[in-house]
Amino acid sequence: MIALTGASGQLGQLVIKALLDEGVKANEIVAIARSTDKLSDYEKQGVQVRFGDYEKPDTLDKALAGVDKLLLISASEVGKRLPQHKNVIEAVKRSSVKHLTYTSILHADKSPLGLAKEHVETEQLINELNIATTILRNGWYSENYTMGLPNIIEHSTVIGCAGDGKLSTAAREDYALAAAKVLTSEGHSGKVYELAGDEAFTLSEFAEVVGKEFEREIKYQNLSEVEFKSALMQAGLPEGFAQLLADSEKGASNGGLFDNQRQLSKLIRRPTTTISKSIRDFKESYQS
Repeated sequence: MIALTGASGQLGQLVIKALLDEGVKANEIVAIARSTDKLSDYEKQGVQVRFGDYEKPDTLDKALAGVDKLLLISASEVGKRLPQHKNVIEAVKRSSVKHLTYTSILHADKSPLGLAKEHVETEQLINELNIATTILRNGWYSENYTMGLPNIIEHSTVIGCAGDGKLSTAAREDYALAAAKVLTSEGHSGKVYELAGDEAFTLSEFAEVVGKEFEREIKYQNLSEVEFKSALMQAGLPEGFAQLLADSEKGASNGGLFDNQRQLSKLIRRPTTTISKSIRDFKESYQS
């Protein structure tokens, strides 16, 4: 059986869909989550939905019963990830799991992003396991930028602190398909994949594409890291999250979110979703 943690999240639900599309039988998929109610539609299709909490090891033991392959989707609570991931890894040691796959961050071992630290530490724990492992170092989701489109359109401005840094983003669906491919095929043991979009862009270029799609002039305003954090807080984001985003953008200015190896498109056997396509998709849903 194939299981995944964090199954009720945006990536998790897309991975379930991708597994089903890849031909995995619903009853051979174990969706582990704290918010199991969000998986009711998949449960109706026959997917095994099990409660599992990163901070409650006894629930993880039950959730992993009979599982052969596990996708550990990284926890969302920055600062708490390492102990939460460690609980899962310890549960894996006590389980029937023979192959563990983990969603890390692009170029984790040399990334300038503060987010990378917990991923690197988790990778180290995984490398100590005596089972097959695969690391999926995911780049930035295009949705990280398209979700801000309503505000961008309202103010005709993209703000950030990435300077001329290139962003090799891809749609969340692309990363989900990559995970499904690894979980359903052979030859991935011991591999570390640097996953990113085929086409990179700067935020100035992103603003230009948004302008073309929405038929108006959109400009990019580059701020300092401090100014960008302040702007995010003024928009209502908590200080910690604002700092995380500002740090990530600053990291992008230093190449932290760029990659041109095209390992993602090779893994999913098709080109990655372009930022233009992601913007058009958002536009269609936004205007409907």
